[in-house]
Amino acid sequence: MDGIGDVTVGVKRGSDELLSSGVYNNPSSGFSSISGATSNGSDSKKQKVEDRVGDSLPSRVLHIRKLPSDVSEAEIISLGLPFGKVTNILTLKGKNQAFLELSTEEAAMTMVNYYSAVTPHVRNMPVYIQYSNHKELKTDNSNQSGGTPTSNSSDGGGSPSSPVLRIIIDNMFYPVTLDVLQQIFSKFGTVMKIITFTKNNQFQALLQFNDPASAQQAKVALDGQNIYNACCTLRIDYSKLVNLNVKYNNDKSRDYTRPELPAGDGQPPLDLSVAAALGKDSSSLLGKIPGALNPLTAAAAAAAAAGRVALSGHSGTTGVLLVSNLNEEMVTPQSLFTLFGVYGDVQRVKILFNKKDSALIQMADMNQAQLAMSHLNGQKMFSKIVRVAMSKHQTVQLPRDGLDDQGLTKDFTNSPLHRFKKPGSKNFQNIFPPSATLHLSNIPQDITEEDLRVLFSNSGGTVKAFKFFLDHKMALIQMTTIEEAIQCLIDLHN
Repeated sequence: MDGIGDVTVGVKRGSDELLSSGVYNNPSSGFSSISGATSNGSDSKKQKVEDRVGDSLPSRVLHIRKLPSDVSEAEIISLGLPFGKVTNILTLKGKNQAFLELSTEEAAMTMVNYYSAVTPHVRNMPVYIQYSNHKELKTDNSNQSGGTPTSNSSDGGGSPSSPVLRIIIDNMFYPVTLDVLQQIFSKFGTVMKIITFTKNNQFQALLQFNDPASAQQAKVALDGQNIYNACCTLRIDYSKLVNLNVKYNNDKSRDYTRPELPAGDGQPPLDLSVAAALGKDSSSLLGKIPGALNPLTAAAAAAAAAGRVALSGHSGTTGVLLVSNLNEEMVTPQSLFTLFGVYGDVQRVKILFNKKDSALIQMADMNQAQLAMSHLNGQKMFSKIVRVAMSKHQTVQLPRDGLDDQGLTKDFTNSPLHRFKKPGSKNFQNIFPPSATLHLSNIPQDITEEDLRVLFSNSGGTVKAFKFFLDHKMALIQMTTIEEAIQCLIDLHN
């Protein structure tokens, strides 16, 4: 793209931030000033400390403040999970604070960036996150040890160095399938194999991750949780086994690394892409029962693409969105590709032939679809407030060969303009809700501020403020409204 000389446009956080220069040199300025003016001496003292911490350099250890007094470790961990592996946690119960250590600094930066634009909530209370001065957490908590083997308990408990978990389901009032387990546990890492069985009249499973750290993370976050409201309680222990030997791919056992395995017992072979779709259906089951466990809370689900996808590739199930109340005179597959492409890699777009104010958009995976839905539902596009919801369709069908659908369907699968194809791409750290401020990159050296102001004004908006970065290859431009910024992004990106 650098050779083309195209301007790249992206959403930047907080429309008012462009006017305060402090944002550029303080990565967590959104946090250090949040408390606002304070009235008594102790608060102002605390404010000074926070300001000092706010200036700290990026670190993979994050300091979380204003937590509810009875918060659980699992709730704190769930804030960080979408962005990558959580490798340690230290809670300061009396102070309503915690330290969370992520596996990489990039993951921590993504988390801080995301939550500076979307305030995280735990039990409906806002909490504040900033970089810690600590570079790593040293705790002597045995269950945080990351894998020094402990003596096996008589109850079949293995050590935290095992990637295999033994799962028992108590109070099983609803059926729990292998696919439901895969859906829940895959939020914590790559699930390689699952074997389910009944022992002592209890449904049990052995589940193997690709590494012990993922197993440890899943155990800390999920042990004791209910899959459905007040029932189907997960009891999780480490297995003494370090590897599962799966012979058949069917509804009782699954090896996701060997799709060619037979089904056994005369069953037809299981198509693992169908299995993934079944797993997706099970999410609707989880969603229909009130209080169902979903390790990704609303904010975290929105952030999931920023971390999970960056760190472990695509999740396997595609997410198709239904977008309605579009301006049918103006909308095109290309404009939807550009706007929704800010939040994920759009694979296909179909504007409905008999209902041209509606479209189906297929994203690369479910996390990206949820991210786009949470940020774009209710935004104005071409003067109309668009509605975005999950579709029941698994894929967007292309028109049959030789059939003209008037250009309403477009396949973007091999587009060179996808932002998130490369794992670990910097773009994952720059996912924010729509705002009036746009981030421009790839600006040619001979282009002036005036050139850019004219270009953006010609898209029908008013430029409120502009600022070049030092090297003049990037800039921030602030329009008057979010709608104007969305219009400019659609018109001018690439």
